[in-house]
Amino acid sequence: MSSWETAVRTFAEACRATYANAIGQPEDQLKPLVSALVESLRTTQRQVECRTEVKAAEVNGRPDIGILVDGQLTGHLELKAPDVSVQPSRLKGNNKRQFERFQGLPNLVYTNGSDWRLYRSGELIQEVRLSADIRDGWSAVNEAKLPALQILLNQLLEWPPIAPKNPEALAQYLGPLARLLRDEVETALKDGNEELRELADHWGGILFPEADDQQFADAYAQTATYAKLLAHFEGADSLDWTGAAKSLRGKHGLLASALQLLEDEPVREELSMPLQLLERVIAAIDFSAIDDAQDTWLYFYEHFLAAYDPKLRKDKGVYFTPVEVVRCQVRLADELLRTRFGKPLGLADDAVHILDPAVGTGTYPLAVIDHV
Repeated sequence: MSSWETAVRTFAEACRATYANAIGQPEDQLKPLVSALVESLRTTQRQVECRTEVKAAEVNGRPDIGILVDGQLTGHLELKAPDVSVQPSRLKGNNKRQFERFQGLPNLVYTNGSDWRLYRSGELIQEVRLSADIRDGWSAVNEAKLPALQILLNQLLEWPPIAPKNPEALAQYLGPLARLLRDEVETALKDGNEELRELADHWGGILFPEADDQQFADAYAQTATYAKLLAHFEGADSLDWTGAAKSLRGKHGLLASALQLLEDEPVREELSMPLQLLERVIAAIDFSAIDDAQDTWLYFYEHFLAAYDPKLRKDKGVYFTPVEVVRCQVRLADELLRTRFGKPLGLADDAVHILDPAVGTGTYPLAVIDHV
């Protein structure tokens, strides 16, 4: 009998024994059993660690298990009770809403112990049905599926971040990770984390006196994401706050100070899992390989917000005017200045001043500069 078959047999029999006398949440009963199965795939060349943490049931902001390979956060497992389907079409209520939040993660396995599904950024990569009902133990396991399950879990453990090739895809890639960080902040505040509570009160007292916990969590996630992305663009050696802030000082001093405040050591320890995943993904981005054709970055925030929180995008009215429309308006304004207002240089005339009170990403000022 192979070591893998032994591990699965142990897992199945442990499920049978556990659920025969189960007390408490079914998903919680599954945590140590799934963790032991995944950790059985460690080798002398590859260290594997599963981290499980208590979470606020009413928030559901984080997957049940984080997977660390050689100390790096590599992926997540989300667990469902053995009698709950992990087929997306059969998920209902909170389980459905949770799946919609998690499915964009770059490396995620959904399982109820019997069915295993591996997702990469919302795409189903592999699925394995190990047993009709894992609570029946080893006798119910389809032994022919053991190699497929081993391949699925090895894919989970061996995931390399694959950076997108254009700004829109990058925004869609980062959105779910920022959302995971936001939900983790909100969960920690609900759980009564003192360091984050102090930070939220301090942040609100300085910048947003009216902000509630949800708004603070949103500000935290977006600020951290953009700060780390910019730090990587500026050539940061590492993307924790010390490395990122060092690269941001000078040209982006305010953002460096904000990041230092947001990632005070006790706070970073509380949020280590989503921050590590965000940093690992951003560190893999090769900006030289991203299509930087004219205008592609102008829409980055709109695309990011659509992937991060479509409702927030709608509430904030983040819908940019198409560049073609902007250029047409700029040309018309320039023509009117020359033909109706006696300014032969149009927008380039020294007497003409440009004001954009809702500048956003600067679409109009950039179009004026290009035209001039």
